[in-house]
Amino acid sequence: MEQNAQRELSAANPEWSVRELMARLAGALSPIGPALSLGKSEANFVAGEISLVVATTGSTGSAKEVGLSAAALIASAQASNKYLGASVGDTWSLLLPTTHVAGINVLVRCLELKTEAMDLRKHQGEYPQVDFTSIVPTHLFRALNGDAHLLKHLVDAKAVLVGGAALSDALKAQASTAGINIVTTYGMTETSGGCVYNGQVLAGVEVKLIEESRIAIKGAVLATSYLNDETLWNEQMQDGWFLTSDFGRIDDGKLIVEGRVDDVLIVGGVNLSIAAIERFVQNRYPALTFAAFGVKSAQWGDSLHLAIAGDVLADEKKITEFLIEGFGPEAKPRGFLAISELPLIGIGKVDRKKLAQLQQEATH
Repeated sequence: MEQNAQRELSAANPEWSVRELMARLAGALSPIGPALSLGKSEANFVAGEISLVVATTGSTGSAKEVGLSAAALIASAQASNKYLGASVGDTWSLLLPTTHVAGINVLVRCLELKTEAMDLRKHQGEYPQVDFTSIVPTHLFRALNGDAHLLKHLVDAKAVLVGGAALSDALKAQASTAGINIVTTYGMTETSGGCVYNGQVLAGVEVKLIEESRIAIKGAVLATSYLNDETLWNEQMQDGWFLTSDFGRIDDGKLIVEGRVDDVLIVGGVNLSIAAIERFVQNRYPALTFAAFGVKSAQWGDSLHLAIAGDVLADEKKITEFLIEGFGPEAKPRGFLAISELPLIGIGKVDRKKLAQLQQEATH
């Protein structure tokens, strides 16, 4: 297909079986089939090199329609399988939604291994054994806190990819003690999903830190464009490097992701990283389901708040003292929000804007 040619864009049907979706996906990855969109898209046709369109959930700002080429998706799948030592005939289970690139990646990896993904998204009871699977921290928490069938499924796998949201040190240690071979992943839709495993870049991927420790990524796994915002795409691409919204550091050759550039609160002139706050509290209270978020304050600029989910009664006084001891007086939570469950966007990502809205509603 010529580079400038157009190809039809067909919407994926949520009612398709995994077998049907894999067949359609294989067609989209070939030069002759229609491209596939996950979710709604305003486009009916896309550039010839685009095989898949994934609508991001847009944690800040509006959603973006990310165009991914077959070359990028296949490069991602091959690099993942290579890192894990997967070979033809090995199996993957599907526990993630196929409306997101992480779920689609499982299917592409299976296509490369000439196997069919085992769909366990709505599974109940004992799980069949597979070689590999991919999950978010919520799955891991559930497995380690009462779901014995899921726990056995994860223990029996050769490796379990965990991504989509930050994995606390405490939960990771608990998983390791239980016998689960955890591989932490970092990436985004624009990098065809995870492209850094256990802090190490996958084959064909490069990472560097630019101003203010912002993470930039280069390689064959990069997306082609934002269909609905070409200007933004061009702003985020500099000399072949994609500028992420995350910051981090390189420690002993490994990438350590420390948080999002836009998740830093400025409290009384002091910068507080939401990710650092959450890691700090989670390591002290591993059984707590919670999220930190900011609310605009006339006095502080930003003010730190904590949402605590479920029926657990948290000792707010002790948590406050713990945070002040670790980060100083600016880290004193100005409010605690009791909530049945944390609102999410994407897979495993907390909707902090929604939490701020709920907090403001609760105080009015």
